[in-house]
Amino acid sequence: MVEIKEQFIVDKKGNRTGVLISIDDYDSILEDLEELYAIRAYDAAKASKDEAVPFRQAVKEIEQNRQ
Repeated sequence: MVEIKEQFIVDKKGNRTGVLISIDDYDSILEDLEELYAIRAYDAAKASKDEAVPFRQAVKEIEQNRQ
């Protein structure tokens, strides 16, 4: 887990309307988010009742569908 040092943007009433974070924190958050998406995709695929397809076959089918 990343310790984020954020700064808040506030309106005239003091309500938070935005946040500023460093590029390093932003990049770290994006990496964590991508990993989370991969985990969710894996969990969904594992839970599905679909037939497993070998990796090479899947790549071949994806390439065919691009054309």
